Order: sequence, then C-alpha cells, then structure tokens
Amino acid sequence: MKGIAHFITGVAAASFFPWSVRAALEGNPLFFVLGGAFGVLPDTLDFKFYRFFYRHDVYIEPSADPLDPQPIADRLAEAIAQAARDRRTVRVKLSTVRLGADRWQQYQIRFDPAAGEVAVRFGPVVTTGQTPVPGAESQKRPVGRARLSAPVRQTYDAVTTVDIFDGPTFALEPEADGRVAIQFLPWHRDWSHSLVLGALLALAAWPLWTWRASLVIFAAYAGHLLEDQLGFMGSNLFYPFTRRRFPGAHAMRSGDALPNFVAVWTCCLLIFWNLNRLTPNQPYTIRLFPLLFFAGALPLALALLLQWLLRRGRPPREEPLDMAQEWGDPLTS
Repeated sequence: MKGIAHFITGVAAASFFPWSVRAALEGNPLFFVLGGAFGVLPDTLDFKFYRFFYRHDVYIEPSADPLDPQPIADRLAEAIAQAARDRRTVRVKLSTVRLGADRWQQYQIRFDPAAGEVAVRFGPVVTTGQTPVPGAESQKRPVGRARLSAPVRQTYDAVTTVDIFDGPTFALEPEADGRVAIQFLPWHRDWSHSLVLGALLALAAWPLWTWRASLVIFAAYAGHLLEDQLGFMGSNLFYPFTRRRFPGAHAMRSGDALPNFVAVWTCCLLIFWNLNRLTPNQPYTIRLFPLLFFAGALPLALALLLQWLLRRGRPPREEPLDMAQEWGDPLTS
C-alpha cells in the first residue's frame, strides 16, 4: 500500500477506541495523531533510515557506453554461484544509469528458474517520470544471458525493471535444498515490519501516554503489516524469532491504484461510522453494513461496470513499458 493508505489505516484503527474519540471531542487529537504516525512508521524506518545503512557485497554499475547487457548477466550469475558455493547470503546492489538531468537508461532483469538462466535487456531511455523518450521505445536491444550454476527460487516478480533514482537490491540466500532464493529489496519489510517490534514500541509508549495510547499504537502498527500481507513481498512478522518474510497473499501490488483507493475510502467510512457511534447525543445512528454497502461496495461495483462498458469492444491499450508481466516475446524478438 501507499503511504496515504497506511496513514489513514492508522487513523481508522485509532477511531475504534472510545477514548480516542472522547479525547478528540475535548480538543486533544493525540490518539489520532499516534494512529496516523505509527501507521506509516514501518515504511518510514525502511525508506528513510535502514536502506542507507544496509550492507552490500556486490555492486553492479552498468555503463551507458557501450550498452552491453552481458556483463550484468555474468555478474549476477557469479553472485548466485558464490552464494551457493560459500553457503552464505550475497547482497547485490544494481545501480541505475543516469544520462542527464531528466534522462535515465532503463534495463530489465529476468531470473528464469525453469531455464536455469538470468537474462538482461536494456530498454528505452526514460524521463524521471518513467516515460519513454520519443523514438527510444522502438529501438531493438540485445539480450544478455548467463547460465546459473545453481537452481534458484524466485520470490517476487519474474522481471525487475531498473530505471530512475536508486536501483534495487537482491539478497541471494542459499537454502537447505540446494536452491538459492532471490529476495527482492531485503532491507524492506524485515525487522521494521515485525509485530514484535510493534508490541515493544507500544509498551515503550505506556509510561508516556498510558496504556490506552499503547493499544492505539499497536493497532495502527499491526494494521500496516496486515495490509502489506495482501501483496507479493510479505513481511518478517515475528522478527527476531524469525529471520525471513512470510509470503504475501499475492492479491495486489503496493502501487495498484484501485486497491489503494478502496483502502483509503473504506477507512474513511469506518472513521465516519466510529465518530457517529462514539459521539454522544447523536440525532441518528448509522449502521455499519448498510454504510459499507451503499457508500462503498455499490459505488465501486457501478464504477467497475461503467468502466467495462466504456472499454467493451476496444482492443487492449498497448503499454510501452510492461513491468508487471514476464518478458515473453521481447526476449525472443
């Protein structure tokens, strides 16, 4: 989920506690502030702090002149061989290729466990908004391939696209069955996304703001983690007792517009419902399920129906950059 969805989830979690609403009515928004802050805290710890201290073993820095994907593929294959041979995790950092103030050279990486190889292909030059520069997307690019000396297990998308700002990290982790697990962004959703850490932070807040604040903090923190479990990456929910992420449900991606909108809108409805039921002397009572149906599910269904009617009979729109699907034809073209 995006940051706004996690923030509003934390606020919604706080709204379920009567003392949060009571304090807000008296002019003290502390519990709602704590809910929103701890709702976004796990990602804040990762992206604003931990990523800058994460240690890498291998840095791959592609060159723009010449554009040769083979050295990237070879270096990734060497790193996997090293992880399998030494029986230790090898952390690989892939750098972006900046060509100018608003120009980046995109490239894509695909690990293919079935074929036992890694393939790398340079894509078009893109702007900082990830839009291809006119004329660049039609250019044919060679594909670099390297055989893998050990079987691999892919835990995320088949294709990783590297283009703007900071490049991704892979942790190549040897497993007991001889395979090497490819963990995407290993510094993300690790210790920071642990229910244990959420409980410790809640306990630490007890002397400052009483046990009521502790319950709000833990509920907001846990809400963030449970939302993340709907995606692909998962989270290390019980660090330090576990060392690996629990797989996600693969129901959505963190950047998908519709799930983020539904999450934000549903949380707004829940906040509205909680404020109504917990505020004394209300002239009317709002029931939860009719509210979620008439203000949530029904408008969403009508919007999806309208979208389907508008698109019916039209050929699917071609996307210049296909980041979510496996390469398929582009690799063989």
